[in-house]
Amino acid sequence: MRFLLLRHANRHAFGQDQAVEYRKYRLCGAVLLPLNLALTGMVILVVTKNHTYHYPGTMIYAMGAYAFYSMITAVVNVVKFRRHNSPVLSAAKAINLASALVSMLALETAMLSQFGGDDSPLFRRAMTSATGGFVCLAVLGMAVYMIVRSTRKLRELKESPAVQ
Repeated sequence: MRFLLLRHANRHAFGQDQAVEYRKYRLCGAVLLPLNLALTGMVILVVTKNHTYHYPGTMIYAMGAYAFYSMITAVVNVVKFRRHNSPVLSAAKAINLASALVSMLALETAMLSQFGGDDSPLFRRAMTSATGGFVCLAVLGMAVYMIVRSTRKLRELKESPAVQ
């Protein structure tokens, strides 16, 4: 998806052709749907099979720094780039946000396995289920929002020249 958006950015100016940008925005939302299915499957496997991420030594601290940095920049950029009136930029930032959410989920499972100590498997399962469910629902919500919003905007763009 990022390649598709980067290719568009290299060939066109942002906000120049709204119809093309909304079609790419909708395509990114449509691609997020099957990716969300894969993510949901991963969460189910992590919860049912009690699989976790393991990072050697102090690598977990680097992973934590990356996860928090990517989450903070993703949220800031989603808000910041909404004002640019470019669906392609908004799609890129939504993809970054989905990626940051998955990084936070991976960090949680790694931290629970490394620092959980004597925590019960039930606690670990409940935490991973709650966070995984939230991440899957958030990505699903983003995908549906992108598809619905782009379809409405494309319909408006299609009808507006006929009025003039």
